[in-house]
Amino acid sequence: MRITDEVYVVGGGSTLGFGLSNAPDCHVYLIDGGEELALVDCGMAEGDSVDRIARNIEAEGLDLGRLRRLILTHYHMDHAGGAARFREQFGLDVLAPTGAVAALRTGDERAVALDVAKRAGYYAADYRFEPVEVDRELTEGDHVRLGNLQLEVYDTPGHCDGHASYLLVGRSRRYLFAGDAVFHGGRIVLQNIHDCSIQRSATSVEKLVGLDFETLLPGHGTIAVDNGPSHVRLAADAFNSLFVPKNLH
Repeated sequence: MRITDEVYVVGGGSTLGFGLSNAPDCHVYLIDGGEELALVDCGMAEGDSVDRIARNIEAEGLDLGRLRRLILTHYHMDHAGGAARFREQFGLDVLAPTGAVAALRTGDERAVALDVAKRAGYYAADYRFEPVEVDRELTEGDHVRLGNLQLEVYDTPGHCDGHASYLLVGRSRRYLFAGDAVFHGGRIVLQNIHDCSIQRSATSVEKLVGLDFETLLPGHGTIAVDNGPSHVRLAADAFNSLFVPKNLH
C-alpha cells in the first residue's frame, strides 16, 4: 500500500492493521531509497506472513533484489519476532537500537516480556523467539543512509527498554517512524511488563514533539500523512497535565 513514492506499508495484521500479513503483525513499512529498499520492522513471520509481505512488495512494482536492510524499532515479537527469518531469506542486514541488541541476539523471552504475553494469551504457548544476529547497533544521533535518503535515530524508551524512533528525511517531506512510542490521536501503549515506564514514555514523547516532520507512521492503527506532529502534541499535553494519554487498546 503506497503512502508516497518513498514509503509503503507492506505488512500488518488485521488487529489495528490493514490485513496485509498475519495477526498480530505490526505495520511493516518499506522505504524506497532508490538504489536500495529497507524494511522498518517485520512482524512475527508466522504462517505465510513472509511470503505475503514479499508479494506485497512485488505488487507495488518494487524489486526484492533491492531489499537490503531491516531496521527494528524494538524487540517485541509483533515487531521483531520474524527478524531471523527475514535476515536469512533475503540476506538482510539487521539494524536495532543498542538497548535491544542483547535480547535479540540471545532470544531472551523474559527480557522481551514474551513470557508475560504468553500467559496473557497474546501469543501461543508454543511460540518461540528465534534469536537474530544484529549487524549494526543504533544509538541516539546515528544516521543511516538508505540510497538517496537518510534516517536519523532517536532513543524513545517507555513502551519498553531499547526502543527507538526514526526520522526519515525524504525528498519532499519528513516521516517519523514512531514504533510504539506514540500513536494517532495522541495515544500510547502502557503494559503491565517489567520495562514499561510512564516517566520514560513522557520523556520520549516530549523529545518527539521537538522534531520537524509531516507524516506520523506508528507501529499500529491509523497513519497521519499530514499534520503528524499534532498527534504527538496531544500525548505530550496529556503527560504535562500530570495524567497519561489514552491507551491504544
